[in-house]
Amino acid sequence: MEPTVSAEKAELAAVRARRAELRESMGRLERSLAAPASGRAVVWGEQVHAVLIELAEDFQEHIEVTEGADGLHQAILAGDLRLANAVNALAVEHSQIAGEVDDLVAGTEPPVTAPDAEAVRNRATNLLGRLVRHRQRGADLIYEAYQTDIGGGD
Repeated sequence: MEPTVSAEKAELAAVRARRAELRESMGRLERSLAAPASGRAVVWGEQVHAVLIELAEDFQEHIEVTEGADGLHQAILAGDLRLANAVNALAVEHSQIAGEVDDLVAGTEPPVTAPDAEAVRNRATNLLGRLVRHRQRGADLIYEAYQTDIGGGD
């Protein structure tokens, strides 16, 4: 039984690390979006674009850690099949959120114009809200599966 406990701890440690990285990227995006765009849309857009690229990479790593062959979702399902619907819902969200991130990365290819800045800001702010809710559902799933609070990654 000890190897299972060790494997579980390793899986959760990997998820915690990815959650922290994703949270950091989300914070950088929030700060970039909050910066003034008026009169400096091109510079603002370049900064937002760079942060979105980082966020896309961190989110892809999050997907790999959770959905990969040896990922957290497989471990959860091996321990409790009644959680399959929650696991599947998170996987669907992964695909949808990744698509939104990709669209925003493409939509912020330089140069971002002044009229585009407000639309980008609105879409990216909505994305941040969606990511927060996704992280909450993921934490709830992990708690239900392992009775472990993985924390906010702050």
